[in-house]
Amino acid sequence: MQLELRHLRVICAIADAGSLSRAATAIGVSQPALTAQLQRVEGTLGGQLFRRGRLGVTPTPFGQFMLTRARSILLAVDELITGTGAYESRPDVARIGGYVTPMLSGLISRLFKVLDMPITVHTEYSPRLLLDLLSSRRLDAATLVDYPGNELPVVPSVGMHLVATEPVFVLLSSSHPLAEEEEVRLADLADDDWVISPPDGVGWPECVYSACRDAGFSPRVPHSMTEQAMIRQLVAGGHAVAPCQATVQDGPGVVVRPLAGTPLWLRHLVAWRRSGPLADRARELTEFAAEAHHEAIGERPHYTAWLARNGGVTTPR
Repeated sequence: MQLELRHLRVICAIADAGSLSRAATAIGVSQPALTAQLQRVEGTLGGQLFRRGRLGVTPTPFGQFMLTRARSILLAVDELITGTGAYESRPDVARIGGYVTPMLSGLISRLFKVLDMPITVHTEYSPRLLLDLLSSRRLDAATLVDYPGNELPVVPSVGMHLVATEPVFVLLSSSHPLAEEEEVRLADLADDDWVISPPDGVGWPECVYSACRDAGFSPRVPHSMTEQAMIRQLVAGGHAVAPCQATVQDGPGVVVRPLAGTPLWLRHLVAWRRSGPLADRARELTEFAAEAHHEAIGERPHYTAWLARNGGVTTPR
């Protein structure tokens, strides 16, 4: 079977509905017909897209991988067909997006206190997709990440401000031989299995592979996923190590450790539509995002200790 746009729409409809029966009703087909179509799509793609359970369906890691790309493809196609006029923002609603980080949650909590309009929140894994949603008028503001040397493109209709540049750390099992070290050399993880999240359209995980090559090895990556709870479970069980944001917290069975020499960095940004309802509050958005990020740092002893050792350096040397 040849994959078509309608198949991508079916995948997204199932994910949005959370169950095959609700998706079938929304699409206007019978549930058996939708189930058969999903099986054909999964056969074509070569993997299971959804886990079936008593309460409905949830995307598998492979399904989440495909959903990110399907939504991006459909967004681009819809742009070509309809143009942006059909997606003009409602001036009475603030639509906020982002990848789930302490900065996003802190920004949203502050906006709820000061905005005199309803707020809707939309999260995505891919920063490039979020930028596309901003430029196509589906979002009004968003928190984004990218990586030095792999910066997000400049979009004339979108304003963007750099909030912080921070190191990428590593998540280890608390029983890992290096868990007690103050910093971990990347080369010393050459014999470990890794769990690394899939491509985000901005340079991840390519930057991880590049740093590992510079350290003299190619990482062994049997696991690829975005679900943080599952990543922490694998790491806690001693089955893998994982790169992570510096603001990730220690937890049961896992510790966060800096990488010696800081071979990996990421950038936190806040962005807004220049013609959107939050354009005149761009400075406030930036200040709120910076406050939220600074607050998250203060709650992570491993990050504050790293900053103290490095003289407060927050940019690549």
